[in-house]
Order: sequence, then C-alpha cells, then structure tokens
Amino acid sequence: MKKLLIATLVAIILISGIPLFLNWYTGPEDEGSLKVRLYRNDIDKIEKLSLNEYVAGVVAAEMPAKFPIEALKAQAVAARTYVLKRIHAGGVVNKLHPGADVSDDPDRAQAWISREKMKERWGVVNYYRYYFKIRQAADATKKMIITYDGKLIDPVYHSACGGRTEDSGEVWKYSIPYLKSVNCPYEADPRPIHTASFTLPEMEKSLGVDMSAVPVSSGESPVKITERTDTGRASKVRVAGVEIPATVFRQRLNLRSTNFASNIKGDKVIFTTRGYGHGVGMCQYGAKGMADHGCSYREILKHYYTGVNVQKY
Repeated sequence: MKKLLIATLVAIILISGIPLFLNWYTGPEDEGSLKVRLYRNDIDKIEKLSLNEYVAGVVAAEMPAKFPIEALKAQAVAARTYVLKRIHAGGVVNKLHPGADVSDDPDRAQAWISREKMKERWGVVNYYRYYFKIRQAADATKKMIITYDGKLIDPVYHSACGGRTEDSGEVWKYSIPYLKSVNCPYEADPRPIHTASFTLPEMEKSLGVDMSAVPVSSGESPVKITERTDTGRASKVRVAGVEIPATVFRQRLNLRSTNFASNIKGDKVIFTTRGYGHGVGMCQYGAKGMADHGCSYREILKHYYTGVNVQKY
C-alpha cells in the first residue's frame, strides 16, 4: 500500500510538472527570426508563428502522433518545405487570404491545429506525451528541406496509396519529375478497404446527372470505368451516359480514392475503395511502414519523391 501511494504521488508530481516544462520548452533556437503568417479559419485572423511551431502544428494535424518518430520527421520536413516554398520569393501567392503565407484549411493548404486543439483531440495526458514527440521530430530536422534541381519541391502527400503511389500527371494537369509512381511495399493502413453506398437520387444530387433512366433491375452498376491509370485507378467514368473525370467523381461523392469498384444492391450503388487520398507523393501509412522496418526519414522522403535531395536550407 505504501509503495502504491508513493508511486501515485510521483506520477502526480511528474504530470503536474510537464505542463510547466512544455510551456517553457521551445526547442533549440527556432529557425532564426523566420515567421509563418498563418490564416486561422477558427478565429478569422492571421497569426504569426515560429517556423518550428507551425511545423509541429501541421504534423499534429496531418499524421497520427502515435506513428514512429522517423515517419513524423519525414512529415515535418515535408511540412517545412511546403511552407517555405510559399514564403520565399517566387513562391505561391495566397490570393484568398492576402497577407498570409498559408491557411490552415486542409482543402487549400496543409492542415494545422493549435495546442488547445491538440489537447481536445488527444486528451490532457496524451497531449504532453504526443506534443513533446512531435516537437522532437520538428527540432531534430531543423532547417531540413526537400529540393529537386536546387529548388524547393511541392511535397504533396496523402494518407494511403493502396500499394503503389500515382504519377502526378494522372491526377493533375502536369507530370512533375519528382512526383512519379513508386511501389509502397510496407503500407500499414489498418483499413485498406472501405465501402460507401448511395441511392440513385443521392448520386443524382451529388453528380448533377439524371439517373431516372438507369435500370436498377439489371443488377449492373450504373458507373462504368472507361479509362484507368497505369496503377489501375479510375481515370474517367461514365454515369448514365455522361463521362466524368474520376478525380471529380471521387470529390463529389466523397469517396476515399479513385481506386474503386462498384456494384448495385437493391436500390443502392455500393463502392469499394482501396487507399485514401489522391495517391501522389508521400504515402503516410507507407512512411509508417518504412519507419517500422528501420528506414530513416531521409530514406522515406527519397523513396516517395523521385530524384530529390534532403538538405539544410
């Protein structure tokens, strides 16, 4: 009983002391005087953050904190490269929020969360454990960036590729030399297969296609894949005689990926998807798998971004 009481008191002292430590701790000298001007949607204002604090907030928002440290480091370097490309002269101009370098809207930029949101997401006790781990990843890769031909890259990433990443030219307008399709042998997505179902009226509303003439009694899916990418993902689909780019189709139905099959059951169309996201660049669950197999963050980044250098800026 006495030992249990002592252990409890020690735990209370440690836990109560951690907040004071984290409030004081900011890591090593934080990338000089460089600041990120972040537009925060929740408070509708631009906030200036140190670069590493911004990077930590991106890693917390974009990758599960329980992932191995080398995967978190890879995410930190990608996040830093992304924002520096937009801060430096010649980078991407933020027309939506003038005066800001980036937004925290994941549909337009990298996601980012504050320390307060981290506490809500993880709970108070896990917050102290996870935040310190994420700051370690950011601080350990201080000033590290990804370049191709001497220039900062656009380090796009996604959750899970389903076994092979996609060439950027298959998803967007241009094929970028460092965003090529690569094998992803260690993807560790715990939910590789996902299903979603829609009634014909729901599909009609989302797609803007007249589904009234679609015969449901035939047992055949009204969605036909007319073109595929080299990795087997849908490139174009035809629905009720209307051809739609698969990326648009996926977005309108909020499917996990364009790597899907469909069938009809009763009055619903059932989609079975593999992977999660656009499939271009770094696969986050693949990065976890590589880290679990002993790969360093440099090896992870060089695997997913073809022909790049990982270096200090």
